[in-house]
Amino acid sequence: MPPAAGHRVAVVTDSTASVPAALLDAADITVVPLQVVIDGVPHREGVDLCPSALADAMRAGATVSTSQPGPDAFARVYARLAARGAREIVSVHLSSELSGTVTSAQIAAQTCGVPVHVVDSRTVGMGLGFAVLAAARAGAQTDASGGSGDAAARAALRCAASSEVLFAVDTLDHLRRGGRLGPVAAAVGAVLGLRPVLGVRDGRIEVVEKVRTSVRARERVIDASVEAVRRRSTAVAAVHHFDDPALGEEVARVIRDRCGAGLDDVHVAQISAVVGAHVGPGLVAVVVAER
Repeated sequence: MPPAAGHRVAVVTDSTASVPAALLDAADITVVPLQVVIDGVPHREGVDLCPSALADAMRAGATVSTSQPGPDAFARVYARLAARGAREIVSVHLSSELSGTVTSAQIAAQTCGVPVHVVDSRTVGMGLGFAVLAAARAGAQTDASGGSGDAAARAALRCAASSEVLFAVDTLDHLRRGGRLGPVAAAVGAVLGLRPVLGVRDGRIEVVEKVRTSVRARERVIDASVEAVRRRSTAVAAVHHFDDPALGEEVARVIRDRCGAGLDDVHVAQISAVVGAHVGPGLVAVVVAER
């Protein structure tokens, strides 16, 4: 839903942020959905498609692709927020290396009647989500102090830059077919029988480490995430799953137990349908960021 009338700084993101609904509502963040096309039928994620339904379709062998929102979708959202009283808009989105969503937002910003600060987070999932929440907190402070939206945009960039995203998947086929992982990296699992630990580096998906089994890949995601928490004075984390909440809760429990007081919180969040379309069922991802 759009923020309440009178907010000076409105915050917008896209659906790949995968922020739990309760956090979105509490922070008054507007989400622009990306599309998932299943067997030729387009769906807006979070509107008429949930990740669980997509997972079922993928297990059944459906042909799946994704598409970004066009500039008109952002223009409508920006106009609605301005009409409700927003004097500035901070629009924070997934990495431009993974999608043209930022470009659509930038084009729409040029036609908006109020200033729009478009932020390329250079990340995805709750790496983006934590950045959006940081922008919302800074925007709320700006509302109280009468400052500008620059502070909220800078807060988003700082948080995004502090984040580490690590994940493991059951198969690299979905990432390879979607063009999000190079053919050489994709061949690691298929040809050598290795399972990579993947991460988001400089806005792109890269192989961080190679191990022998899927179980070991998940263990290394957890180990590396705990190390990432310990490198920070204050940290917050999120665990993503794709239609496997029990797995997400178990990974979160292990991280909480191992990090103790050094970790501010661990959110468990279903990954967005669009990201799920590119990773497939079996995903385990952990995001760590500065609080």
